[in-house]
Amino acid sequence: MNQHILLTGATGMLGKELIKNILDQGDQVSILSRKPQRFKGVKVFLWDVYQQQIDLNCINGVDTIIHLAGENISDGKWTEKRKKQIIDSRVMSANLLFKTLAENQNQVRHFISAAAVGIYGDRGEEVLTENSGAGNDFMASCCEQWEVAADKVKTLGIRVVKVRTGVVLSKQSGALAAMAKPVQLFAGAPLGTGKQFIPWIHHKDMTQVYLHLLAQEELSGVYNACAPFPVTNKELTNAIAKQLHRPVWPFNVPKAVLKLILGEMSVIVTNSYNTSAQKLLDSGFIFNFTRVEDALSDIYK
Repeated sequence: MNQHILLTGATGMLGKELIKNILDQGDQVSILSRKPQRFKGVKVFLWDVYQQQIDLNCINGVDTIIHLAGENISDGKWTEKRKKQIIDSRVMSANLLFKTLAENQNQVRHFISAAAVGIYGDRGEEVLTENSGAGNDFMASCCEQWEVAADKVKTLGIRVVKVRTGVVLSKQSGALAAMAKPVQLFAGAPLGTGKQFIPWIHHKDMTQVYLHLLAQEELSGVYNACAPFPVTNKELTNAIAKQLHRPVWPFNVPKAVLKLILGEMSVIVTNSYNTSAQKLLDSGFIFNFTRVEDALSDIYK
């Protein structure tokens, strides 16, 4: 039976890919946007998260909400004002969706929310499963509040799934572009110790994770969304350099230098998340890309 999916954060890379794939499989898509947009075959409804305003027509006939909205964590230094925006964009948007569902008649049965591996904090080589506790830095606190807000929807008898995303590799995504730029300029070098684990995932697999969780209605709770074999920062830097036919300098960029340049935001590239994908594999998900070399080869082909 065809579904009607309401999507937030639809203008991002993942959102656009999801729209195409959902339409291709014969389902209906509506989106929530801060400003008028045009998407072929898609209804657009307006909302203002900070003013807690939403077009109530957005939930008419909707079976599933896929909630991706949230400010870009790497867009500008983490001032106190910026950190509040990062948290509010996630928590207030989830709260607004919860309030809308709680106070208005609807047929929503599934709520699939983006989350992030940042909830674990910097854990070195420790293997991180969905049962691992939260860390104690800003990103961990942000992610924890984000998930608590999403879990409110469970009180309405709606299935809730939280997708803890790693680093999504795509030419269009900021993460890979940022890592590739110094390599392209012959300035590539491992960051920090270079030993920190990066839980990467190919953008095509990331899209398929959401479609898998959408289709498998018996699945709920938290799922790490990362390839089965995480790599270190040094390994990823070398793999990017190999694809771009560039050298890598035989020294690392020290943590102190990264902190001087990026401030508190430097933890994005220095924290280590040795994240397990076993729960996702056990659910029946099949990755197209399990090795980072194959993923980068596909992206740069």
